Amino acid sequence: MPASFDSDDDLSGALVAKAARGDNAEPLSISEISAILKRTVEDRFAFVRVRGELSGVKRAASGHLYLSLKDEGARLDGVMWKGSVARLGFRPEDGVEVIATGKLTTYPGRSNYQIVIDRMEIAGEGALLALLEKTKARLEAEGLFDPRRKRRLPFLPRVIGVVTSPTGAVIRDILHRLADRFPSRVILWPVLVQGNGAAEQVAAAVRGFSELAPDGPIPRPDVLIVGRGGGSIEDLWSFNEEIVVRAIAECSIPVISAVGHETDTTLADFAADMRAPTPTAAAEMAVPVREELRAFVGDLGLRSRRAVVRPVVLGRERLEARAQRLPTPEELIAAKAQALDEASERLRRALGNVAQKAGMRLQRAAGPLTPGLLQARLRHAEARLSAQRLNPALLAQRLRHDRQRLDGVARIMASLNPDNVLARGYVRVTAPDGRTLTNRSAAAGESHLTLHFRDGLLEVAPGDAPTPAPEPAAKRPAPAPRAKSPPSAQDDLFG
Repeated sequence: MPASFDSDDDLSGALVAKAARGDNAEPLSISEISAILKRTVEDRFAFVRVRGELSGVKRAASGHLYLSLKDEGARLDGVMWKGSVARLGFRPEDGVEVIATGKLTTYPGRSNYQIVIDRMEIAGEGALLALLEKTKARLEAEGLFDPRRKRRLPFLPRVIGVVTSPTGAVIRDILHRLADRFPSRVILWPVLVQGNGAAEQVAAAVRGFSELAPDGPIPRPDVLIVGRGGGSIEDLWSFNEEIVVRAIAECSIPVISAVGHETDTTLADFAADMRAPTPTAAAEMAVPVREELRAFVGDLGLRSRRAVVRPVVLGRERLEARAQRLPTPEELIAAKAQALDEASERLRRALGNVAQKAGMRLQRAAGPLTPGLLQARLRHAEARLSAQRLNPALLAQRLRHDRQRLDGVARIMASLNPDNVLARGYVRVTAPDGRTLTNRSAAAGESHLTLHFRDGLLEVAPGDAPTPAPEPAAKRPAPAPRAKSPPSAQDDLFG
């Protein structure tokens, strides 16, 4: 027979939850136990400092920073709110060893704990140098340090822009050195050179100078000097920030980097067009020495004057030497004078010969011109003239022939005249432009027609009653054609 038992003593196999005897504790909800754990952790670990390597760094659109801190054996999630992120002195990246200060809390949504970071710093100078080398390699791979991007500095800038602290020794050293070498106009853009916000101010100043209009109210500098005094790597860290390096690399004005002393090197030096070991050296690179320029210009003036005078002196010497070798005027014209004398003598003899030959030809030509020969030729010409007189019978015959031809042409014209048939009752129809119409379709397309009768004209419109046409003006009788003179058959009287 099975053993009996009291259900109030053993509830492990109960189907419905029941409170045990003497137990007055109500069961907790998940939210309640999560809240208890959150208060316990936050009360116990309200302030902690942890050291670890950054991993999974991600910045949300809201500005909050989410990350993980890890070491060889554990991993801790972390979050840094937007206000704390703005106070960071460096850019968090994976692999950077940091010391984070904040408090531990729990995140009920994932049942895990995390650290809310208020402040985060790089864990020592070694970690800082490692971050520097990592940033340098990444920016160098993008080509920001390429020597081919470097530009030449202007020889003599009219305006020099300086980005530095207004209270430090850097601006005084630059102004003093410029005054010694070549006094120039300097525009200072005051910025912080270390600490929180320094990198953003330096980058904004460089971009502000680059965006100045050439003809604006503020003169646009011809060259920029970005600098500060010496210090530790932590003091100079603002000039290793990526925002500053990119601003210098993208600047449209040549930039001289003068950060720290000669042994100090920052990423801004690699991105700038020229690196100066000190701010004073940057001023020396920006402008030449005015006195040296004056001396150089004076030397050029002296050389130019010598260059102008030297050809004149050499030319005079060459001219004198050549003038001594020139012949005298008498020597130059002696040969020509002799040739002139010979030509004159030959001309005199030639004129005599020509006159003698012309006399002989005249005598030969005048021999045949005797009076008897001239009279014979005159009588022959008179006989030819008498034979060429006009014969009236020839003219009358030519006139009758031309009149017969004219009468034949007149008869042909009369037979071809279309108006000659009007006397037999025919009518000729013409268009307004005078064309003779020979078919009905052509006449129907005209606005009005003219009918030619034997005794006059009549203007009509197609389909309308005929309208009397004005009496035509009396035609003048055509003049009788003049008879053409028959071509003369006699020869030319003077032929």
